[in-house]
Amino acid sequence: MFKTTLIAAAVAATLPLAALAEGIMIEGAYARSSGPQAASGAAFMVLVNQTGTDDRLVSVASPAAERIELHTHIEDADGVMRMREVEAGFAVPAGGSHALERGADHVMFLGLTAPFEDGAMVPLSLTFERAGTIEIEVPVDLTRMPRGHGGMDHGAMGHNAMDHGDGHAMGN
Repeated sequence: MFKTTLIAAAVAATLPLAALAEGIMIEGAYARSSGPQAASGAAFMVLVNQTGTDDRLVSVASPAAERIELHTHIEDADGVMRMREVEAGFAVPAGGSHALERGADHVMFLGLTAPFEDGAMVPLSLTFERAGTIEIEVPVDLTRMPRGHGGMDHGAMGHNAMDHGDGHAMGN
């Protein structure tokens, strides 16, 4: 029994960016903010449903901010991308996945309790309709570039903020 527990603990320690509970796996999680003075931040990851039943991420929680919400980006009539809360959560289809990524669906931290520092870990609770709550530690990575941007830093070009709709802005 002890040997099995020790082996399981050793395996778990080698997979810090993946979490699994009740058939839902969290892959590639990371968090970022637009800078040390930022009042908000975001987390990104891939939710993988390894079961034969659809599930849904319905809420998130963390002591890292005053409010944590599930968000997406919606283009308004003027062509401006605005972040909006998704109260219904994110569907994760049976045998499929749902990516939370920059410029799309993501976890939003509003009113950070402390700056997101590169390399730090942010505790995050993800609650699913069927799988229940998964507790993870999300590494802060302030240098990771979004896929498809060829390493271009939009923040250096002066248009790094996206309107959140309630006075908060987040670098893309």
